[in-house]
Amino acid sequence: MSYAHNIFFQIQNPNVFTWNTMIRGYAESENPSPAIDIHQEMHGNSIEPDTHTYPFLLKAIAKLMAVREGEKIHCITLRNGFESLSFVQNTLVHMYGACGHAESAYKLFELMPERSLVAWNSVINGFAVNGRPNETLTLYRNMGLEGVQPDGFTLVSLLTACAELGALALGRRAHVYMLKLGLNENLHAANALLDLYAKCGNIREAQKVFDEMEDRSVVSWTSLTVGLAVNGFGKEALELFRELERQGLVPTEITFVGVLYACSHCGMVDEGFAYFERMKEEFGIVPKIEHYGCMVDLLGRAGLVKRAYEFVQSMPLQPNAVIWRTLLGACTIHGHLALGEVARAQLQRLEPKHSGDFVLLSNLYASERRWPDVQNVRRTMLNEGVRKFPGHSLVELGNCMYEFVMGDRSHTQSEDIYAMLAEMTRLLKLEGYVPHTSNVLADIEEEEKETALTYHSEKIAIAFMLINTPPGTTIRVVKNLRVCADCHIAIKLISKVFDREIVVRDRSRFHHFRDGTCSCRDYW
Repeated sequence: MSYAHNIFFQIQNPNVFTWNTMIRGYAESENPSPAIDIHQEMHGNSIEPDTHTYPFLLKAIAKLMAVREGEKIHCITLRNGFESLSFVQNTLVHMYGACGHAESAYKLFELMPERSLVAWNSVINGFAVNGRPNETLTLYRNMGLEGVQPDGFTLVSLLTACAELGALALGRRAHVYMLKLGLNENLHAANALLDLYAKCGNIREAQKVFDEMEDRSVVSWTSLTVGLAVNGFGKEALELFRELERQGLVPTEITFVGVLYACSHCGMVDEGFAYFERMKEEFGIVPKIEHYGCMVDLLGRAGLVKRAYEFVQSMPLQPNAVIWRTLLGACTIHGHLALGEVARAQLQRLEPKHSGDFVLLSNLYASERRWPDVQNVRRTMLNEGVRKFPGHSLVELGNCMYEFVMGDRSHTQSEDIYAMLAEMTRLLKLEGYVPHTSNVLADIEEEEKETALTYHSEKIAIAFMLINTPPGTTIRVVKNLRVCADCHIAIKLISKVFDREIVVRDRSRFHHFRDGTCSCRDYW
């Protein structure tokens, strides 16, 4: 683009085609921001735009995620009449979706008299990349009802939504459809498929997709590395990284996030620090806050909480709320009250209304049986209007996703579900199960605490699946919060007593429960 830029400014009175060529070139480059400057200069020189100007410009704005600039261009297209053109409408929908304004993208989509495959892909992707999987699947269904055939871009969005929901069966149907259309050779679609299986806890299927790929990008290697790590296969993740190096590929900063994540979740402290140093010295990658977060997590999970605090203190970057929250979580697990209060003080300065921080501090006080402090934390939450984000668990059965919350009695099978919960508790106690009540946030009788733990959403979801699936069927649960200590203990025993493999994806990682053990090796 530097060469094109120099030549462009040597041309006397460039026409609209030449201006558009410059805007398009910057839009497709790694640094698209000059496209906005070129457009402003074009406007200053009284050059009238044509039908190609705005699609190129909006593409650049989408890459920059500069929604305010996008809104200005939207206004200009309304004034000069270009907003009615399908090319402009499609790129406006794409721009709003890429900038995180999926609702605005959908409103424009709804107003379009004719919707091409490009328009459908843009609005579907807008919801998919913004964490709105339900809307993504609804739009995909509507697209089919209107007779529009999907392509590789559509399937990437569909697989992204399935991965977020943990909808493995639906993702498998998408996989079959990909094979039918020959889209399995599409690199973007294949990477999305690999990511789906990894995020649904079916890591062996993810490896199979990876092995069958004719072309693999660094994204492919990184996706499988991270997938192996979060599923508890840290050694395999590091071996894959070594294979990536043998293939002569250059790892990216994201690849190293996966490698450090693998070390963190498998308790490999020395290996983690060795890779951290190699990243800086050998590959010249300047560590970002995500890499420092992995290192704090690595030390915290290994119980080296004081060393983690010292690491935070020595960071060249300003620690953000995630760093301090990671340290607070480690203090809660390992009982470091003084350091926990230091971390909480920093969080009050950075994100004073984050409900998870109040819960972590309450857990820490509760584990020390400091009930007045627990009550003070809860009173502060009420006074400041902070509400705890409710936990929920998702399971897939048939063609439906079922969602359960703590104490949920909304399902038509509630009576059978709670009968199974009672039977589960009875059988677990015969195996020596003792409820882990130390983090129940109230100074109440032990029996009441045990009852509260019994009705956690993941246990209700598992009970629902036990009564609705044949013996031996794998149960997969997606939980939006971290699995508590009691549920972790209980699910290990459930997998043994009922002879089931149970895969739980929580906010942090995967837990593969089988025969009374968990893949996380209790580094959780």
